[in-house]
Amino acid sequence: MRITSVEPVLLSGPSSNDRWISVAKRLRTAAFVEIRTDNGLVGVGETYVGYFAPELVAPVVDYVRPILLAADEVDVAVLTTRMRRCLGFWARVGVGSAILSGVEAALWDLAGQAAGVPVYELLGGARHERLRVYATGGPSLLPVDSFRRKLDRYLELGFTAIKVATGYLDLSGAARLEPNGPEASAQVEVDKLAMMRAHLGPDVGIALDGHMGHRDGVDRWDGPTAAAALQALAPYDLLFFEEPLAYDDPEEYAQLRTASTVAIAGGEQLTSADEFRLWTSRGAFDIVQPDAAWLGLSDFMTVGAQAASDGAGIASHSWSAGGGVMQNLHAAFACSATVIVEAIPDPGELHTRLWGDNFVVEDGHVLPPQAPGLGVQLSDETKNRFPFVAGVEEFSSVPGKVLAS
Repeated sequence: MRITSVEPVLLSGPSSNDRWISVAKRLRTAAFVEIRTDNGLVGVGETYVGYFAPELVAPVVDYVRPILLAADEVDVAVLTTRMRRCLGFWARVGVGSAILSGVEAALWDLAGQAAGVPVYELLGGARHERLRVYATGGPSLLPVDSFRRKLDRYLELGFTAIKVATGYLDLSGAARLEPNGPEASAQVEVDKLAMMRAHLGPDVGIALDGHMGHRDGVDRWDGPTAAAALQALAPYDLLFFEEPLAYDDPEEYAQLRTASTVAIAGGEQLTSADEFRLWTSRGAFDIVQPDAAWLGLSDFMTVGAQAASDGAGIASHSWSAGGGVMQNLHAAFACSATVIVEAIPDPGELHTRLWGDNFVVEDGHVLPPQAPGLGVQLSDETKNRFPFVAGVEEFSSVPGKVLAS
């Protein structure tokens, strides 16, 4: 089997069918890499870069295309290593590395199809019969009645665990709530968790996401604020608290983790196993959150092995379109340390068309995919239905840039 073409595909489609998420982000962009072979197989991989900077994907794919076309066979490990070493000066971490994750995923997809097995079998086999899945619910809402309806909807969809953001998105248009000082910030989250726990009961898992990796100004917590919040939230039995601090100092994360009885999660912005090692070797996270569409399936497995040896858990990060979701699912099932996976609770058509019937949730758990390869189908019909629209990519704290819907 030889590779005959390597092409980027940019699409734009609904962020979600979830009204509680689309109120904040209606459309999204996504970037894929499509690799064709001389025996008719087509491999598809997604890079999470497509959500933030889709126009950067094509130049990197153009750069590595000759490497893949010159290969005598599709050996995922050999070709992935060759690409990463060739781009070593400018893609060890960051956007270049993250784009290569989409190319690598397409190669894994081809390898799985050629062998007639799901990709997790090529990664060492499924280590779980099923995995708990949580609804990643985006912003916490005001008025509170809207927030309760949002939580009820996720329960109706069959989820037994829910994650929401710190702070609030006020749908009424009232002045935003800006706590002054660590104690006030902590009290906002305590009041929120008290409401959620009273409404959901003791058995539903709850996680909070600080999003401090990209927050700025008064929304960006420092160490004392994070410590006060975690201490105050200890009685509410959180699954984990994600990104209580920005990714500035792994030692600060480690100190916070040591002092906290609430599990601390993080890692979604880290783009390679080497970058993760700078944090995990210092004990920064109780729950490590690699994203296979950001650092690649191979590096995901390396991070997972390190987490297992450290006694940490893995909770795969997943906010890509349908391809990246499946990449994370295969890696999560192959990783022994996985404790839970992230899911878009009410996915849009750009997701469901790509994964078809390969993403199955039962009783609050997701089942291992059964299709050969990644189980992703990127048809011409899908490409035509969701043409790329510039300007609807995600961005954070960019002064002067107008948010497109």
